[in-house]
Amino acid sequence: MNRAAARSVMPRPAAGKIVRAPVSQDRATGVSLWRQIADELEQGIAQGRYEAGRKLPAEFEIAQRFGVNRHTVRRAIAALAERGLVRAERGSGTFVEARRIAYPIRRRTRFTDIVGSAGRMAGGRLIASAVEGAGEDVARRLKVKAATPLIRLERLRYADRVPLCASTTFLPAHRFANAAEVYAASNSITRMLGQFGVRDYTRAQTLVSAAIADAADANSLEIALGRPLLVVDSVDVDADGVPVLTNRARFAADRVSLVVET
Repeated sequence: MNRAAARSVMPRPAAGKIVRAPVSQDRATGVSLWRQIADELEQGIAQGRYEAGRKLPAEFEIAQRFGVNRHTVRRAIAALAERGLVRAERGSGTFVEARRIAYPIRRRTRFTDIVGSAGRMAGGRLIASAVEGAGEDVARRLKVKAATPLIRLERLRYADRVPLCASTTFLPAHRFANAAEVYAASNSITRMLGQFGVRDYTRAQTLVSAAIADAADANSLEIALGRPLLVVDSVDVDADGVPVLTNRARFAADRVSLVVET
């Protein structure tokens, strides 16, 4: 056998030994290892092999399956997270994102009712609160003078423990003096307003726009920095048409579909 022929002969595996064929870079297309893994996992999600809300296999399992190291798997999962297909929960694992919630914008828009009607469990918490003077834009919405004292509530709302939106809400301080304490106890804008005698309130104005997630919203919503957000600016009024609050809600764009009802 000449030297060229000798170099072309591959060593045979020992008898009875199973050799796992690893994923390799496709030289013809230049598709890298992590991209191939991400594409296959995405296909599995699309075909229902990985159900919404369920946890993906552990990193080491995926690494063994594809014959790669865990760093390659992490890069593949990060790519899926950037596309909104999965989310990582520290200490728990990586979960397949649930389908988008249809979120109607209507005369009476109630977060808990909307999330509940989608078969999901609504939740939320108060992140921070403060008393501050009204800026010109907020003052115009609430029909008060600039620098009028307002209560600011920073809230985070969930659907099945998945962060859905971060909200900044302003209310006139003279009318809702201890709104932060009441909201923290009730975890509901509707119940909070009821404590102040506002039995019903309706949407007077809605403005929908888009933005990208800054560091604070990305951290709160557990999404990648720079991911798209749907922004809903609104004004709600009482039965006499007097503004009771204005709110800016930032929704993770891949978790909701806004539906404008007329």
